[in-house]
Amino acid sequence: MAAALHTAQLALLTNQQALPKLAQICVMAAVAVTVWDMRRKTRKSLSRLDPHELRDIGLTPGQARSEAAKVFFQR
Repeated sequence: MAAALHTAQLALLTNQQALPKLAQICVMAAVAVTVWDMRRKTRKSLSRLDPHELRDIGLTPGQARSEAAKVFFQR
């Protein structure tokens, strides 16, 4: 994937009412895959942070491990 869509762009796409039903379904699927990819990358990055970096973002190592252990489709 070249570049992830910005959150505002995702919201705009998912709220389109003028699209045909099949196009709406395809957009919703694309948005879901994009969100899942962002979660996967974020959690992978989170698992690589040092304890002092985790403190900077307000997480304990245990919280970071717990979040990083989640699968991509979990919130």
